[in-house]
Amino acid sequence: MVVEYPNENGARPRTPVHLWIIGVLALLWTMMGAFDYLATKLQLDFYMSQFSEEQLAYFYGFPAWVVAAWAFGVWGALAGSVGLLLRRKWSVWAFVVSIAGMVVTTIYNFGMTNGAEIMGSGAMVFSIIIWMVSIFLVVYSWSLAKKGVLV
Repeated sequence: MVVEYPNENGARPRTPVHLWIIGVLALLWTMMGAFDYLATKLQLDFYMSQFSEEQLAYFYGFPAWVVAAWAFGVWGALAGSVGLLLRRKWSVWAFVVSIAGMVVTTIYNFGMTNGAEIMGSGAMVFSIIIWMVSIFLVVYSWSLAKKGVLV
């Protein structure tokens, strides 16, 4: 059961079409991240065979606290995407949790280890794209919550 709350004029805010478009794209994007996480943690050969031995050793050698931060990043983003499609305010906080996980993994990968060197320049570019999308999703969901679209 979905409970709708009226805006300050007493009318229920309409769900903008862009929410459905961005929500579905966000869900697909975050599902890719969830798949990457699961494929890496389950060491699925068909997926992991694309990486060098050095890269595999790097992934499989993550300390537990980095794996936990990575999990918060991935699953927080996926939850935020689902919450966005459900028009729930908590999606903002799920995206914030995701960003917090990303902060920790970014510091580890690019500040505490030679992850950028091991993964190559493509990893840095892809990390920047992930950051841009993540920040957009926090700002976007926050703005919808502020407008009363997310309840």
